[in-house]
Amino acid sequence: MNLREAQDAIDRLAVDPDASRVYGQPYETADGTTIVPVAKVRARSASGADDPRNRFSAKPLGIFVVKDGKADFAPAADATKIAMMGILVGLVSAALAGVAMVRRPPWPDLHGDVSRRR
Repeated sequence: MNLREAQDAIDRLAVDPDASRVYGQPYETADGTTIVPVAKVRARSASGADDPRNRFSAKPLGIFVVKDGKADFAPAADATKIAMMGILVGLVSAALAGVAMVRRPPWPDLHGDVSRRR
């Protein structure tokens, strides 16, 4: 995709006034709270460079909660991804600490020659 085709694709997206790609259908609960789901939309071009079709994918970001005239945003957090990142950081730090211990242990060097005294 060259620069002209990319600019044409962006212009087609900018002309589209339909905000339903980002904001979902608002609905109201029994206590009068309005909830609006929010998503992040990405456009990808089709496999061929001459093909003007785009594929869209959406990732949920969270919801807007409007209650008593005040809006609040509640993000959608993926707890599995957060936990997996914590585990991976722990494994990498343990591996690096193990390599550092094997390369140069923190205890004193006891392999010196003690039989020769001057």
